Amino acid sequence: MAQHPFLLNPGSWLGQGKIQLNMVSEELTFFTKWNVNNFDSDGRVECLQEIQVKGLSDIMHNQFFIYDCVAGEFRIDLENQALGKITGKGVINDKVIAWEFRVEEIGFEGIELYEKQDEKNYLMRAEYSTADQFRTVIQGRLWHQSQNKEPA
Repeated sequence: MAQHPFLLNPGSWLGQGKIQLNMVSEELTFFTKWNVNNFDSDGRVECLQEIQVKGLSDIMHNQFFIYDCVAGEFRIDLENQALGKITGKGVINDKVIAWEFRVEEIGFEGIELYEKQDEKNYLMRAEYSTADQFRTVIQGRLWHQSQNKEPA
């Protein structure tokens, strides 16, 4: 399994970037925080993600479980208020952690890609779409919370 400080080691990560919704012309700024726990006795790691979109009062909460990490692949569960619980699959190598969800029953699909820059910084891209033609494109960066300030 490739070595990544993000998602595979316990810790807190902060992030920010832009969200583009196909139904809105302007880009929205978002901030995120990830809390990554230790692997449990079943070989699963729980990750809690909060997302705050600038100008919106609600904070979105996502709970992820990563498990079955074998030969550069893994399974991932996502649970939140909007989707319930869905399962996807991921890949990991020395530079990238990525996953996808495809849930035909609800017409939902999405991908997320985290590209390692160094031990404390990642660039991220994501794209999600729903059956009713809503499309969300996200670009940003993450950094390990131990840093005093965000990277330049």
